[in-house]
Amino acid sequence: MPEGAVPGGTLISRDRGLLWHPYAPLEGDAPYAVLGASGTRLSLGAADGTQFDAVDAMSSWWSAIHGYRNPALDQALLDQAGRFSHVMFGGLTHAPAVELAERLTGMTPDGLDHVFLADSGSVSVEVALKMAVQYQLGRGRPQRTRFVALRGGYHGDTFAAMGVCDPVDGMHAAFPSLIAKQLFLPRPPAARLVGGELLADAGELAAWIAVLEDTVGRHRDELAGLILEPVLQGAGGMHAYAPGALAAARRVASDNGLLLICDEIATGFGRTGRLFASEWAGVVPDIMCVGKALTGGYLTLAATLCSAEVARAITGSPLRALLHGPTFMGNPLACAVACASLELLVSSGWQDRVRGIEQGLEAALAPAVSLESVREVRVLGAVGVVELSGPVDVPAVTRAALQHGVWVRPFRNLVYTMPPYISTPGDVAAIGAGIVAGIARVHG
Repeated sequence: MPEGAVPGGTLISRDRGLLWHPYAPLEGDAPYAVLGASGTRLSLGAADGTQFDAVDAMSSWWSAIHGYRNPALDQALLDQAGRFSHVMFGGLTHAPAVELAERLTGMTPDGLDHVFLADSGSVSVEVALKMAVQYQLGRGRPQRTRFVALRGGYHGDTFAAMGVCDPVDGMHAAFPSLIAKQLFLPRPPAARLVGGELLADAGELAAWIAVLEDTVGRHRDELAGLILEPVLQGAGGMHAYAPGALAAARRVASDNGLLLICDEIATGFGRTGRLFASEWAGVVPDIMCVGKALTGGYLTLAATLCSAEVARAITGSPLRALLHGPTFMGNPLACAVACASLELLVSSGWQDRVRGIEQGLEAALAPAVSLESVREVRVLGAVGVVELSGPVDVPAVTRAALQHGVWVRPFRNLVYTMPPYISTPGDVAAIGAGIVAGIARVHG
């Protein structure tokens, strides 16, 4: 390190103007340098030389559910690297991929029997949309190529995925000439967790279902599928909605020959208090996308699962194959770590951990209700959200929370947390206190 440099400072200065960061200008606000990570903690350095030891309230964008430097995941990675790190999946197979597919079909809702391994969540959505179109082609309905999605939805940043994100507030309005025109239903009515149930206004729900039925009924002959994030919309606003809306989507899709696609990339693997959020409504989608927590945050990997009926239609079509094939499809390192992560999830009592986090967040975030700038506080599973009346000053709230020992990454008008499942009651209390203090200091 050059004389006079501070930990992280040199790294940050080298980064500025060289690297793009997500949804940020090339020379926007200075990032923080990660100096180390272990368990639930991040050691961070700021451009001015300040160092922070902070609880990671974000699980590295909802993926690091087992925390950092987890011994079981570290060992799985090392063991597989000692055998082979990567082989092409065209014409070859290997034990980590087969074991992962067996685990996924064994833990997802019954009826999802086939697996496509993708290299990111966005790609898994692309694959799901292709599956739906190829399914309709296999069923002799080639005109069915469009999709119906939800306002407030977010499904990724690649082109087909962008097309089913919210067309106005979904961060992709700058590309109208590049994105297919899809149909959009209103955002389902908001629901609150009451006595372990997600409840919404019955009249609002009935009105939304009527719009669903009318929209799909009028456009059924051009629609291949209906895609949604079950029960909780993530990057579109951390919006929880009634399971009754999901149940209605399942019924209407079936009645009109559409495939129901559940994007569980953010909601899967226990985050909402159910292993998969579709279980809140007791529905089984035709296609399910999973990702993020799949490898415990170690490597990029996702999967698209489908029913036997979907697979039969694609196999029986003139194309026969599913037309997608990433170079790093079924990467052995990622698959091996995913297997270890899923084993750790099911053996670690995740239900009790998530329930404890839910209860801790309810208590720790409750003081935010009294702040003048706060519109609403809501909690579902291991998700806590403080919604402000106006936009968040992201750099200022981030810095203020760090000064209280908590790493958060707000967006729009939301300061939210999705803690690692290994978070202790003390960690959760600290997260809540840091969020409340950060908002109070910056917004009042």
